[in-house]
Amino acid sequence: MASARQISGPCQAWPEDSAFIREVLDRIGDKWTVLIVSTLSDGSLRYSDLQASIPGISQRMLTQTLKHLERDGLLTRTAFAEVPPRVEYELTDLGRSLMGAVMAMAGWAATHHSEIASNRAASELTGVGRGKTTVSASAG
Repeated sequence: MASARQISGPCQAWPEDSAFIREVLDRIGDKWTVLIVSTLSDGSLRYSDLQASIPGISQRMLTQTLKHLERDGLLTRTAFAEVPPRVEYELTDLGRSLMGAVMAMAGWAATHHSEIASNRAASELTGVGRGKTTVSASAG
């Protein structure tokens, strides 16, 4: 009698909280979150300085990501009563605790980008999943 195969992986450790944990992973693994957190690693920045430091991020995406990060307690938003108004964003202790993981992901992407680009180019020629075709015997 065959026994059931044991399935492993991190989701098995969090069955009751897995949906929430996947949501948190989605937030902290998002490219804009990674770039915002790493950009704020040296200290607080104004909104315009953040936007200028992250090429390709739209105003809408920056605003939305900052709101999510503030809601989750990863950064603080401080508004100064000045004319013109000044707003600064800074990582909290919780946000700073992400720095190791964020910098590791960014470093990995920088180290392996050319290899991934080559793989993508090769995939354009063969098609995804078409390089390893197996032939099955036909019943006839």
